[in-house]
Amino acid sequence: MALTLEQARAIIAGARDKGRAMGLKPLSVVVLDAGGHVLAFEREDDAAPGRFGIAQGKAYGAVMLGMAGRAQMARAEAQAYFMAAVNGVYGGKVVPVPGGVLLRDGGGAVIGAIGVTGDTSDNDAEAALAGAAAAGISAEA
Repeated sequence: MALTLEQARAIIAGARDKGRAMGLKPLSVVVLDAGGHVLAFEREDDAAPGRFGIAQGKAYGAVMLGMAGRAQMARAEAQAYFMAAVNGVYGGKVVPVPGGVLLRDGGGAVIGAIGVTGDTSDNDAEAALAGAAAAGISAEA
């Protein structure tokens, strides 16, 4: 199963809705396909313009490594040299913190990732999970 633009838009809407319900700072949300390509992106009013790169880096690391942001952060804390090497391989595009959420199909295959940034990393991850739930897609933070 491949992610569709309609699903990506539903993910973004769900993440933004959760952010507003939680009273979070303005969010930026990106959805990537299984190849790490951008399907959709939105930056809320008053969000910093540089947030696209952070959101993309959170999602990119998840999809390229098959490892959600929390697992990446734990790996970076335990083996900083490994994550530094990975970031070298991927041209510095990986942001290994919560807010990068892995998306899987019913069979467990990676179909994409969500990257959310704007508030604390844990709140970003919560908003991303809500986005996946809004689209009916299995996710891990």
